[in-house]
Order: sequence, then structure tokens, then C-alpha cells
Amino acid sequence: MRVFGLLGGLVAVAVIGTVAVAGVRPGAGPARPVTVAQVQPGGGTGYGYALPQGLFPSPSPTPLPVKAVTSNPPATQQAPAPKPAPKPAPKPSIVVRSTQQALINQDRARYHLGPLTWSSCLATVARAEAAKLATPGVAFQHYDGVSRDLTCHLGRQVGENIGWWSGGINDSQLNTMFMNSPEHRANILGPYHYIATAWAVRSDGRAYIAVEFG
Repeated sequence: MRVFGLLGGLVAVAVIGTVAVAGVRPGAGPARPVTVAQVQPGGGTGYGYALPQGLFPSPSPTPLPVKAVTSNPPATQQAPAPKPAPKPAPKPSIVVRSTQQALINQDRARYHLGPLTWSSCLATVARAEAAKLATPGVAFQHYDGVSRDLTCHLGRQVGENIGWWSGGINDSQLNTMFMNSPEHRANILGPYHYIATAWAVRSDGRAYIAVEFG
């Protein structure tokens, strides 16, 4: 969509282009001492005699209870620590290359809008547009500025403000005129991130300005 507005020496245009258990074998407990058994054989002569030690095997000792234990139990597997959230990309530093750009960023700040940074691509367009307007015999109007703004690939929406002042270059005066015009103010406060401005002075002293947005 292209919107034109003419106020005095101004024209504005805007273009709008997803637990392991280990078995343990219990060992035999400590040997118990064997006692000498006294035997009284029945029906004998009545004489008792002691059997030599070791004639009868001593009873097997009761095995002591043994608990199954694990040697070096495996460590409990812990869940991996969550990755930290990615840091947001740093905002590009704002480059200011002209007085008009600085004034426009002040206008945007008053409306709590972010500043616009300089674009060398848009600057090429602005210089060409301003020079064309300052050419004697050339009508004061928009030409192909917005179409060339799109070739900078800075977004799907671009805009352009142009104006002139008979007393020569005067950024403060033109900024006031832009802000007093609804069409121009809409571009200044638009959803842009980049800007470039350029002045060109005609042979009779009249100065022309082109402001490109992207």
C-alpha cells in the first residue's frame, strides 16, 4: 500500500510489503572343642572306660548367618543437569549518522518507541532521491525510493519522507514540519528499525531532504 501526503514542502509514502546382590559363601565357623565322651557299655563287667579323643567325630558347628552384601554398589544414575536457557541475542548498537536521524529518534523516544539505527544501504537510496529532487526542472514528488528501499532487505515494510526548505539545510525546521503532518509522523513513529537521511541543495539555495525507513 502506498500512501502519499502533501503538506507545504512535504511528501510522505509508506509501503507495507513462523542393590545388586552378590552371593557370599559362608565359611565354616570356628571349630568347637571336642569333649571326651564317657561311655558306660551296658551288660559289661561294670568297669567304665574312657574312649580316646577323636574316636567319634564332633558334630558340625552351626554356620553363622551371613548377610549378602554388595561390593562397591553402583552409584545411582543422576539425570543430566538441564541446559541453561539460551541468552537473547544482543541488540545491535544504534549508529547515528545525521542530525535528522537524531531528531527522529528523540521523537520516537517521546512515544516510548525504540531508536532507529543507520543503514548504509538506505543511505545510498536517500542520497540518490535527494539529488534527484534537487535537480532543476524535476518535479517535487516521490519516485522509486521506496522500491529501492525494499532491495535493502530490511523488512517487508518501508517508508520515505521527503521535504524541502527554501532557506537551505535546516533539520530542526523539517523535523517540526514532519511531525506536524500525520502522514510523515506515521513514518517517523512506524514499525521500523533502520533509517538513513540525506540533503541536497539546489543551485538557488533550496535544500531537499530524503528520509528512508526500513
